[in-house]
Amino acid sequence: MRVNRILLSTSLVVVALVLQVSVLARLHLPGAVPDLLLLTVLGLALVYGHVGGALVGFGAGLLADLAPPADHAAGRYALVLCVIGYLAGLAKPENGRLKSATGPMAVVVVAALGSTMLYAGVGALVGDTAARHVGLGSLLFTAALYDLLLAPFVVPGIMGLARRAENDPLAETNSAAKSTDISTGWLSSGTGLRIGGQRGGLRVKAARSRVARAGRIKGVKRL
Repeated sequence: MRVNRILLSTSLVVVALVLQVSVLARLHLPGAVPDLLLLTVLGLALVYGHVGGALVGFGAGLLADLAPPADHAAGRYALVLCVIGYLAGLAKPENGRLKSATGPMAVVVVAALGSTMLYAGVGALVGDTAARHVGLGSLLFTAALYDLLLAPFVVPGIMGLARRAENDPLAETNSAAKSTDISTGWLSSGTGLRIGGQRGGLRVKAARSRVARAGRIKGVKRL
């Protein structure tokens, strides 16, 4: 990974982990805890791809495993986020542009469900049966719901920061392209014509006005 990717990913992961432990975990919401760390990994994976997503996921999960008040075996969440980051990176758009929010929202729901099931499955292998006592069904539902509600406020911002740190020309030209598209739409929406058609219309009008002027001049000469 590049240096700018490492610095940005580390900063975002640390901030997300601090907010999740100090704020979100203390809300005592029913069921699961909103996974801000997972959303951060997803946002970075959608920009960096499957390899970068796997590396970021492993580092973020390992940090979560070692940070207090973690009460599970080290490496458990690292494995989960590594797999999720890799799979989410496979959904990276080829041209870097997202056509709609449907794709990222679907990725968030699948990642929330998959990470919960994978975490519970790994826990069952090492003898942790906490998910059975809480109820896996309620955990899946609340994890998907909380992450889906939080995703619009997190994932687009993470992706924007990652593209700017990459010096991605898309991040610099997106605003200009949007303004161009909007202006083009405004110009063409009122008349139903394109800009080229408007230019042709102006030329036809100018030619007609010249003919009309010439006719008037001839009429004056006849008088």
